[in-house]
Amino acid sequence: MTWLVCCIALAAASLFYVFYLPGKLFLGPEKTRAGYLRERKDAVYENLRDLNFEYKAGKVPDADYTSLRSSLQDEAATILAEIARLEKNPVAQRGTRS
Repeated sequence: MTWLVCCIALAAASLFYVFYLPGKLFLGPEKTRAGYLRERKDAVYENLRDLNFEYKAGKVPDADYTSLRSSLQDEAATILAEIARLEKNPVAQRGTRS
């Protein structure tokens, strides 16, 4: 009987430890759409650099390199256009945390 009480107490303590949320949580700074797009732009540029390096090292075939490079360049152009649009109209930048 005492082992049952110990198991229940241990289970309750474990559940409390896992699911307890303190009163104040710091979620980090609020992200805007422009901030997200700048981070995405940096990631796309880094992917382009990596792709060029791997192509020059002979790890990526010509056909794959051409298709991947064009898709990354299209994505970068789309991101840059969106950033330019948001910088023209700063009211549309306000984002919400999901």
